[in-house]
Amino acid sequence: MASRSCANFLHLASGDLLDIPQTPSPRALPRVMTVHGIISDMDSCNDADSDASSSSFRERKIIVANMLPLHAKRDSVTSKWCFSLDDDSLYLHLKDGFSPETEVVYVGSLKADIDPCEQEEVAQKLLEDFNCVPTFLPHDLQKKFYLGFCKQHLWPLFHYMLPMCPDHGDRFERSLWQAYVSANKIFADKVMEVINPDEDYVWIHDYHLMVLPTFLRKRFHRIKLGFFLHSPFPSSEIYRTLPVRDEILRGLLNCDLIGFHTFDYARHFLSCCSRMLGLDYESKRGHIGLDYFGRTVFIKILPVGVHMGRLESVLDLPSTATKFKEIQKQFEGKKLILGIDDMDIFKGISLKLLAMEQLLQQHPGLQGKIVLVQIVNPARGSGKDVQEAKKETYLTAKRINDLYGSPNYQPVVLIDRPVPRYEKSAFYALAECCIVNAVRDGMNLVPYKYIVCRQGTSLMDEALGIKTDSPRTSMLVVSEFVGCSPSLSGAIRVNPWDIDAVSEALNTAITMPESEKQLRHEKHYRYVSTHDVAYWARSFAQDLDRACQDHFSKRCWGIGWGLSFRVVSLSPSFRRLSTDHILSAYKRTNRRAIFLDYDGTLVPEAAIIKTPSPEVISILKTLSGDPKNTVFIVSGRGRTSLADWLAPCEMLGIAAEHGYFIRWSRDSEWETSPLGVDLEWKKVVEPVMSLYRETTDGSNIETKESALVWHHQDADPDFGSCQAKELLDHLENVLANEPAVVKRGQHIVEVKPQGVSKGLVAEKVLSRMVNGGKAPDFVMCVGDDKSDEDMFQSILTSISKPSLPVAPEIFACTVGRKPSKAKYYLDDTADVLKMLQGLTTATLSKPRRPAEIQVSFESTA
Repeated sequence: MASRSCANFLHLASGDLLDIPQTPSPRALPRVMTVHGIISDMDSCNDADSDASSSSFRERKIIVANMLPLHAKRDSVTSKWCFSLDDDSLYLHLKDGFSPETEVVYVGSLKADIDPCEQEEVAQKLLEDFNCVPTFLPHDLQKKFYLGFCKQHLWPLFHYMLPMCPDHGDRFERSLWQAYVSANKIFADKVMEVINPDEDYVWIHDYHLMVLPTFLRKRFHRIKLGFFLHSPFPSSEIYRTLPVRDEILRGLLNCDLIGFHTFDYARHFLSCCSRMLGLDYESKRGHIGLDYFGRTVFIKILPVGVHMGRLESVLDLPSTATKFKEIQKQFEGKKLILGIDDMDIFKGISLKLLAMEQLLQQHPGLQGKIVLVQIVNPARGSGKDVQEAKKETYLTAKRINDLYGSPNYQPVVLIDRPVPRYEKSAFYALAECCIVNAVRDGMNLVPYKYIVCRQGTSLMDEALGIKTDSPRTSMLVVSEFVGCSPSLSGAIRVNPWDIDAVSEALNTAITMPESEKQLRHEKHYRYVSTHDVAYWARSFAQDLDRACQDHFSKRCWGIGWGLSFRVVSLSPSFRRLSTDHILSAYKRTNRRAIFLDYDGTLVPEAAIIKTPSPEVISILKTLSGDPKNTVFIVSGRGRTSLADWLAPCEMLGIAAEHGYFIRWSRDSEWETSPLGVDLEWKKVVEPVMSLYRETTDGSNIETKESALVWHHQDADPDFGSCQAKELLDHLENVLANEPAVVKRGQHIVEVKPQGVSKGLVAEKVLSRMVNGGKAPDFVMCVGDDKSDEDMFQSILTSISKPSLPVAPEIFACTVGRKPSKAKYYLDDTADVLKMLQGLTTATLSKPRRPAEIQVSFESTA
């Protein structure tokens, strides 16, 4: 496998960030797609590169993360690189969630600088021995990518830290963003070297690779792509400050499944998609889904777990038992409170120490009886923030020990060195209480590990002389701002900024009755042992498989430039309405029914001026003036507005308020639907809607003769959507026994008479044409929203009835590329008017009589 890192970096430097070259595969892979565009069954069958039959297929998952689950060191004697698996790596543990037949390939960087001349040899060795594909980022690029953009911009921002001033965080640097994109591009190249896009699943991990999905989706439109974020996702108010916010959101939305540890993180992401991209989401049979250009992007909420076998195997080591006895002797007669944290500003170590100080001050009887052991893991980042946090931690610990300590007693013990796993396990097993006091943390598995170690194992019990059936206890004090907090219902949850509350929580934890500690421990252990890392990986893989089920049942188009690229995915039978195609049918038919929606179809939805343009009036007047045509405007608007606006069109039919009022021409009388005779329910609905209007800034009520509509288009997107759902539930309850129906549309909640719909309009018009001996041979219906779907359905149902002598040609067309019952689509109102203008031209150009044709022919002879 040749290294392409340098070449790729130079290619990116030229600025063509998304022109992904094909890369040679180091192994024979079946059915590798080699061209952009639509994949069909024909493509798959005729793939010249396919040299493996489906019967020999072995399921494969490609795990992509910033770092490979490997240790690397150079042999001092041979100077050769030696590699070994990192047994503590989450990415190695998640394999337990897959079937034994599943092949797992890892793509990522090494924790060592490999000389360019050695990269090819190392890459081949890693692929053969460990199924790993190294990315080999150039040193300068790696520094700007990881220490620069990831650690200076994304990591602080995702932990709610804004660069308010130069001394507080780093300002956005475009060069670091370009390095981030370039690194993601190199990762994409490496994935493409080994992927079989028709069969393999790709699972990307964490914030280092959030635009990688865009590169992969551009190359392989139907790639099976999952992403899991291991950090918090900030609220929209924080996230929206990022200058490249849209590019990152669109990168994630190019996945099929996006995973988060908690609902809060998922909610923040969905809120950002709603506020910044205008996307709506809904729960579909328990799964949250975002509709993104015809693709459903699913959201998964499941915290990661621990590897039970790994933890228990460490507990069984003789070195763990030996260390346990040493610690037990060192802190004999004292209750141990344990904290294990990385050294960074978000772990709340100094706040934890202040709470300990408060505890000793307010409860003097505990002095000499409790000890806080704080193990400090090496910092993952660098900079003055880390140094300041470390300095503050040491100064606070020294002050506490000076105030409350003695020659034989230190209330705070700081262990600031690399601590082996067996020693940590011994501390876990001995600690009376574990405290995680982070001010912001993605997940944090320290509480889970503590619970497993407190449970112990039979071998450990034997080594320590503990009865196997002896009761197990554990106590947790956990910050509300840590991802594991929601899953630990028996923990004492605290606000880490509230020193008094944390201090009191520690006191409660160490003085709680043993029976209650036991009950809390049993509850926690039951959860942790059943929701381990294998359960997490298996659940994610199952949902990813479900999310990709309909990949090959749809047609795909790639649209957008650069990092705005996305794939439009639609039903194979769903295609763009060709003007030539409909024009041909229009010319050869004689009894035509034409149904047109108004807002969003003839007039843009976002237009401030809603009156029809002269072009629209001209088109409608010409089409409705043709005696072969029956043309209807079918709208939710009131009859007065529509009658005034469309007055020049004498023969145009109008169905107002979704068909509650129908007028067959300008001079005919309005017909009222018999379904809505009783409108007494409006007296109940109006005060309820008024309440929601007053409490939702930016909302308003539209009063129609047959309906009431609550609009929230100008309200806060999240609050407006929340209020709309609440209003819907409220109205459905109060109208349970009334002849009215409550419907939620795009930024509206509408109450109208039961049974009234646009579908009934289409049915009524077609029925009259048939009964009048003019059964239609051409039916066209164009609309853009959910209410128009009733028309599409009604037309398809009506033409299948045996009362029609010949099945007409049907042109049901929705505006915008989106899932619909219609067979055709047009992109926008401009496209609709262009198509209608073509029909108008055909109407105006009358064919010449045969005699005229003969004269013309003779004159030219």
